[in-house]
Amino acid sequence: MTTRREPNPDATGPSLSQLLRLIDPGMLDVLAAPRGTDIPVADVVLHDPGEDRDEDRAASGLVLLVVGVEAASPDAEDVLRAADRAGAAAVVMRRGTRGPRAALVAAAESGRTALLTRHPDRDWTEVLGRLRTALAHNAASGSAAVAGLRLGDLSGLANTVADLVGGAITIEDPQSRVLAYSRMDHEPDPMRRLTILGQEVPRWRVAELRESGFFQALWSTDDVVRRPADDRYAERLAIAVRHGSEVLGSLWAAADGRPLAEGAAAALRTAARAAVPHLVHHEAWGRAAARRREEAVQALLEGRPDAEQAARTVGVAPDRPHTVLVAEAYDTRALDAAAAPAADGAAEQRVLDVLALQAAAYRPGCVTARSGRRLFVLVPAGGSAGGGAGGSAVEPARQLVATARSVPHTVVFAGVGPVAASLSELPASREAAELVVRVLRGRASAVGAASAVSASAVSDDVASEVALLKVLDRVEPLWQAMSGPVHAMVAHDRAHGSEYGASVTAYLHAFGDTGAAAQRLNVHPNTLRYRLRRARELFGVDLTDPTGRLLADIGLRLAPRLE
Repeated sequence: MTTRREPNPDATGPSLSQLLRLIDPGMLDVLAAPRGTDIPVADVVLHDPGEDRDEDRAASGLVLLVVGVEAASPDAEDVLRAADRAGAAAVVMRRGTRGPRAALVAAAESGRTALLTRHPDRDWTEVLGRLRTALAHNAASGSAAVAGLRLGDLSGLANTVADLVGGAITIEDPQSRVLAYSRMDHEPDPMRRLTILGQEVPRWRVAELRESGFFQALWSTDDVVRRPADDRYAERLAIAVRHGSEVLGSLWAAADGRPLAEGAAAALRTAARAAVPHLVHHEAWGRAAARRREEAVQALLEGRPDAEQAARTVGVAPDRPHTVLVAEAYDTRALDAAAAPAADGAAEQRVLDVLALQAAAYRPGCVTARSGRRLFVLVPAGGSAGGGAGGSAVEPARQLVATARSVPHTVVFAGVGPVAASLSELPASREAAELVVRVLRGRASAVGAASAVSASAVSDDVASEVALLKVLDRVEPLWQAMSGPVHAMVAHDRAHGSEYGASVTAYLHAFGDTGAAAQRLNVHPNTLRYRLRRARELFGVDLTDPTGRLLADIGLRLAPRLE
């Protein structure tokens, strides 16, 4: 029997009403608040009841965003009661078109957990970002993650705002120096190029804007100020970022190869509020601190001598076990060897933005770092280091993959390494997770881009394939320096477009079953027998000899690497 968990009377944090005042009106509606809305909120988390069957899990002080459950659903009441027993401060469900069930509202009014609904036009990522921004704005500590971005990650903020506004974003301080700018999907106009290259708005342009009264309008209003396009420059929208009466800087949006979105001004107003904690943090700690944090995560993952100092920098407890999760994002076209990879990587970067949000939302203490198309996540392990490979990182890996499926034209491979009992074991956990990602990527390449799907695995799940990768990595330099029958066959296939290698591979993978191998190749069994016979006659690839079969298998597995 599950017992009710009373909310923690010592819980601290901003109140629910404070958070609601800082988000857009209409985004959330309060349907029932039996204890009022002045209850403290410790954190805001995504909650999937289909993935979490442990009703006894404590949720004291948490606002649970219940993904996948509509307020009109028959399951909504059970989800609410489970959250109430766990001591949640509030539950947020999707409103839907039918509205909430009367029984659901009655259940909320008879309990202790507030019930809120999300407007159908707002997605969970946006709601989580707004609530976490409000939480950081009110929190006493400046280290909380906001909207999937650590405070001070202004480049990530610029990219996120650019997606909302539909243009190019530049974040500037009050002296018109560039703090960050969004990635460039199109060739920038001359002014944006000059500003980015010089890391500040050109002095003559600053004088021009001052003399025209533009700056006076910008610093004296809370609204968006527009500068129309002319024969030199694209349209600009700008808004001041304020913290009380203090001006922290400004956000500038420029048309980026197409007109700004219809709701660009409204999105920029929202972004200016979300930018407050980021610029407050930046002003307090500066660019150097943000750079040190990024370097500290890399130091932990690479096992550098300064790992202990790095752990203190990012708030990782040296005596607590952690697991390394590696997520790699790909445009599906990049998985197809016959297709040219995507040139700009915009889709990959966009899904990494979403994955960083999901990872940061999973559990307090998760630390993230990005490198290219990879996201690294340090996940605090729930138990001892002997709890098995991956430990508690299995669940966030599964969630990242599920999240990635909502982003079109991308796939994500998430690998989980073994639990690291100490800082010195983190590099090994990272390397194991990266090998898992390689295995999953290889599987996707084998089935083709059209059939590739996002996937996750723990190192133990693919142990044999990981071991084979390690062997092939060691053998590759030696094989590359050799010559022999398999080398000759592969070279002939590349030069003439023949399929002897593919035929031998299918035969080996079918354990010598000619019929099954022929079916896999979609050819007649006699055609396959002919190819195998010719491979022996032309190149000396003898599949009747065990040593010949082993060498053929190794060589054909290495062949794609050596193209």
